[in-house]
Amino acid sequence: MENFTFYSPTFFVFGKDTENQAGEYVKKFGGSKVLIHFGGKSAKSSGLLDRVEASLKKEGIPFVSLGGVKPNPRSGLVYEGIELCRKENVDFVLAVGGGSTIDSAKAIAAGVLYDGDFWDFYSGKMIEKALPVGTVLTIAAAGSEGSPDSVITKEEGMFKRGTGSNAIRPKFSILNPALTQTLPPHQTAAGITDIMAHLYERYLTNTKEVEVTDRLIEALLLTMKHEGPRVIADPNNYEARANIMWAGMMAHNNSCGVGRSQDWNSHNIEHELSALYDCAHGAGLAVTMPAVFKYVMKHDVMRFAKVATRVWGCQMDFDHPEVTALEGINAFQNFLVSLGMPKNFAELGAKEEDIPKLVQVLCRGDGRTGSISGFVTLNEDDCAKIYKMMV
Repeated sequence: MENFTFYSPTFFVFGKDTENQAGEYVKKFGGSKVLIHFGGKSAKSSGLLDRVEASLKKEGIPFVSLGGVKPNPRSGLVYEGIELCRKENVDFVLAVGGGSTIDSAKAIAAGVLYDGDFWDFYSGKMIEKALPVGTVLTIAAAGSEGSPDSVITKEEGMFKRGTGSNAIRPKFSILNPALTQTLPPHQTAAGITDIMAHLYERYLTNTKEVEVTDRLIEALLLTMKHEGPRVIADPNNYEARANIMWAGMMAHNNSCGVGRSQDWNSHNIEHELSALYDCAHGAGLAVTMPAVFKYVMKHDVMRFAKVATRVWGCQMDFDHPEVTALEGINAFQNFLVSLGMPKNFAELGAKEEDIPKLVQVLCRGDGRTGSISGFVTLNEDDCAKIYKMMV
């Protein structure tokens, strides 16, 4: 296990009707004027925004609102939010929505206190300070409600890039599983896929002797394996929703990733798909991960064989561990397909003829120098072969 520091100060408020406490927690963490940042019509039509606004009014906290966050959040709205916060002297950003809304809120919070272009933070510059952020979560998927991370798409060039800093970890996050019960099945399944991707990206490590975090990851994967089918069969199953929501937070606040190298090549490769085709991130990961895993499996076949036996119930073939490893990857893909996720380019809406463009942006775009690094370093030829495997 490697040396590490771990700081995860988010205050979590979990359970039914907890969105009604949003104003109380904004005040607790020092907010005196709030930007409510949200996505589209559902936050309004469901009455959720009304309840959040009422909680702020109850505490005497003024607010302004900015909606319109899209899946794969865009830089244009971030710039708009930064300008609005400065104009209105906002000192707290409250995200009401899923990972896209929270990521956009984090970018705004960092940009308000920065003299330069907020995109600098998504090109390698460290975020040193930001406005405090709170969340009211409506989708269990990205884990942004408990993480220091944010991913934004730059509309000029359609570069989808991420940043991370403890300065943008939410001060509090309100998690009411009931708010996810009205999600369409596809969106629920995409969220489950994203959660499992966050776990696999940490499981694929070159660090030895990390049994504690291996076992934590395996336990959460088993939870998703159990709860995924239950919630697809019965969207109103509150207990399944609750377990998935808390697993989503645990999967990405990095408690499962400390002391070990991590991968993230599947995320990097997928980001180009969701940037170009505007597909759901989880759906893109469902197509991407099996291809990446099969391509890099030989790097450490026993790691793939281990998760195959411990999570997917495969029988270990000690003479031919690659058989077990491949069986586990196929079992994972079949599980995602059973939830309604796509399995290839055609089902995702991607096009084989776009592969050269995808590889160019992935490996050369926005300052990159020809490769991506993680569990295995992948060059342009590697990435092209992986995309071809998805066709």
